[in-house]
Amino acid sequence: MKTLSETWFADGYIDFELKKYTLLAYLQEVNKYFNQNKLYPQLADIIFHYNNLSAFRENKKYLQEQFPKKLTGVQIEKLQVLYEQMIDDDELMKELEEIINYSATKMRKAILNGTEIYEFVETRLTIFPVGIIPLENNEGYFFLSEGNYSNTRVYQYRLSFFEKQDEQYRSIRTEYIDSWQRNIVNSYENIKAELIKIKNELPNPAVYCIETELKFPVDETLLPIAKRSLVRYISKAA
Repeated sequence: MKTLSETWFADGYIDFELKKYTLLAYLQEVNKYFNQNKLYPQLADIIFHYNNLSAFRENKKYLQEQFPKKLTGVQIEKLQVLYEQMIDDDELMKELEEIINYSATKMRKAILNGTEIYEFVETRLTIFPVGIIPLENNEGYFFLSEGNYSNTRVYQYRLSFFEKQDEQYRSIRTEYIDSWQRNIVNSYENIKAELIKIKNELPNPAVYCIETELKFPVDETLLPIAKRSLVRYISKAA
């Protein structure tokens, strides 16, 4: 996939037409994946770049706080210097503002396309517990069944907490375990029992099932959305 550097809009020669074609080539690649219903990592990447543009446009004093940790101190310093140059150079300011405004508009449209797919998939996920859920449910397993539900992917998950700007968030880490063919004999409950035998470090695990009738790319779309939906489901249950 074509990628943009973290500071692409400020790199090299600052020319609207040059940056426009750089952006359009990137967006063409992003939309190609979206048209195949593949959201990640493209959706996260374009949101990252959109936030960079917004942070730069707001004010230089927010650069250190607003720019994602992905940026290095050297990159942030470069943008701060560029911002100062903008203040003293009307032509440079006009050109860069034109690049940023145009790019933000185009990126926002692509992000909307991606989020429409995300929301469509999200509304077609069904989550339910398998058996009794223990009080401690920050670690366990989830089953992901798509299409005709016969093929079930099994993942181990672990939830953790982190704080950002005085707010608490939950993150999820997952590990693929195996895939089972589900049938009358091999039910979700039987798969859970088999898991407990195979991986005895979790003798009484929390187990959830996530089903969807959609046949979308698993790794690029279904799995990332399923993970986020599971975090929200567990958080609401708590």
